[in-house]
This record gives sequence, structure tokens and C-alpha cells, in this order.
Amino acid sequence: MAQTSPIIPDSPTPEKLASNTGDIGKAQRILAVIPARLASTRLPRKVLRSIAGQPMLAWVYQAASACPQLDGVVIATDSNEVADLCRQHNWPFRLTSPDLPSGSDRVQAIAQEIPADIYVNIQGDEPLLQPAHISALLQPFRQPDVQVSTLRTPCTPENIHNPNAVKVVTAPDGRALYFSRAPIPFHRDPDHTHSQFWKHIGLYAYTADALRRFTALPPSPLEQTERLEQLRFLENNIPVHVETTSIDTVGVDTEDDLQTVEAILQKAFQHHR
Repeated sequence: MAQTSPIIPDSPTPEKLASNTGDIGKAQRILAVIPARLASTRLPRKVLRSIAGQPMLAWVYQAASACPQLDGVVIATDSNEVADLCRQHNWPFRLTSPDLPSGSDRVQAIAQEIPADIYVNIQGDEPLLQPAHISALLQPFRQPDVQVSTLRTPCTPENIHNPNAVKVVTAPDGRALYFSRAPIPFHRDPDHTHSQFWKHIGLYAYTADALRRFTALPPSPLEQTERLEQLRFLENNIPVHVETTSIDTVGVDTEDDLQTVEAILQKAFQHHR
């Protein structure tokens, strides 16, 4: 198991992690964790790949740090190279075991060291992340019974049949009913075109207890079938509240994704010059 790194000076510690005094509960402490695994299967070393002049991880960290609801942001990595990048930029980080099976397990590893009431899991391969995504993700926690939240956005026609764009269906109260790589809901009647397809955005916020319960559970049958970790919540009767955002993202899993995001960020940079 990797040695745990001391947090660099600006990192949130139990003493320095302030309490959020906004509208989310009473003095809820909210910590964002960015799991940044270097040995990605489909696009190795992607969190260190340069996009529009800086590493992908920089875009993610900067967006998270700009969210006013967060009391701290920590990068959780199993890589000394990523740790060196964090030291170079004075980003808070912790080294976690390379044996942890998922990003959620890395968040839980951080939760065992840094207490908070709500943990936000921000994927390290989401360079189009905006602070508004995190604000929307935290919105459901104004309700005292919410344990887990995630996001959805309208699914574009080209992504309806794309298995890499996960779809989600919800109950009227916003609870997730199912997540799938298949087009859901299925339109049995070809003339029925009124149902909206929703794309899932893989950001999560959990109460400390929900995160602990989730990572203690074994992978579930549907989770293993679809290769979608969030189905473990549903199969174990842990409700997931899905908040809507109009701002889409592009998770970077392939070289094509990398080029798409580069073009978007370059265009945005030129627009603001």
C-alpha cells in the first residue's frame, strides 16, 4: 500500500476545513475530492495530458476551487508523477493505494483522514467542469433526507445510442430509477417522440454515511453487467437524487475526446481574449 503523503501546507485538514454556512443544512462541511488515477485503461496518463496549454487535471482543479460552496478540494492519486504536479502548483493532495478499485474508494480513503459532512466526487477527466455543476450537485442537500446526488443534462440525438454516454431515467421527485448505456426509455411506438432522453454526468455528492455504506458493499449484479458503479446504490435501496443542469460536459476517455475538448477550450479562450 502506498505511503500516505502529508498534505501540503494549503491543504484542508480537520482543523482548517471550515464549515459551510450557506443554505445547505446547518454548518455542513463540504469537501471535494478529485480522484486522479494515472493508469487509465482506455487513455493512459490522461490526467497529465496537455489540453489548451495546461494539464487536464489543472482545468478540473481550477473549476472545483472556484466553487464557493466547497470548504476544500483535495486530489487523491496513486501516482508520484501526479503528486509532483500537485507540489509544483501547490494543490492539496493525498497519495492513496494503487489497489483501490474505483474513484469512490479513493474518496472514502480521504474521508477516513479528513472529516466532512458531504463529500463531492469530481472525476479527474472532466476538464469542462464548471463551478455551476458543483453548485447544482449540492442543491438537493437542502432537503434533509438526501443521501446521494448526481447530475443529468439533455441528451443530444447523436448520444442517444452511444454506449459511452450513460442515460438516466428518474421519478417525478428526481430520484434515479435506472442508469444505462442503452437508450432509455425505449420508444416502443416509433411515433412516440415526447419522452426526453437524459444524459448522466458522472459527478456525485454523498453524505459521509452514504459514501461509507456504498464503498463497504460488494459490486452488484447490474453494476457488473452495465459497468456502471452508480447502480450499486439503486440495487441496495440507497436513493440517488438527480439534479438537472443545462451545461453539458465531455468526459475524456479517448484521443477523440481529447481533441474535442481541446477545440472547445481553445474556442472559448479565443472568444474571451
